[in-house]
Amino acid sequence: MSINVGKEVAALQRMTVRDLRAKYAETFGEETNANNKAWLLKRIAWRIQALAGGTLSDRAKQRAAELANDADVRTSPPRAKATPVQDQTTKAAVIPLNGDCRVPPPGSVIIRIYKGHALKVLVLTDGFEFEGERYKSLSAVAKAVTGQHCNGFLFFQLAKEGGR
Repeated sequence: MSINVGKEVAALQRMTVRDLRAKYAETFGEETNANNKAWLLKRIAWRIQALAGGTLSDRAKQRAAELANDADVRTSPPRAKATPVQDQTTKAAVIPLNGDCRVPPPGSVIIRIYKGHALKVLVLTDGFEFEGERYKSLSAVAKAVTGQHCNGFLFFQLAKEGGR
């Protein structure tokens, strides 16, 4: 018995979600909890087409089996490589803090997009560098950029502890 797939799929379009769920149970042999009409339509239409089209040819099945046998399939994950033991002594460098936890450590770059331009400020141990000039505070950098006084932490979005 041949199925007219086009008519079957067109009939699905006119069904309600309740009808589609019943058709899903009939087509797949199990019920579904899905209430998404588009998903149900796609799944049922796919199944109807698959059933109407039949299965793979014997030659295709044989070739798939050959490919599967030739494949180097890993059945277990690779073992973790042992890390070589390093010298147990740890060297720590003391970085002087400038007292404010909102400022990133020296050597960091603060980037802020302002009026379509990326502003890059290098954090130094004794201040900040912006476009080759040194400033004592972020507020001074913000004033140089905007032309008016504003809080540097707010301007560079570092108002909260640790910034972003």
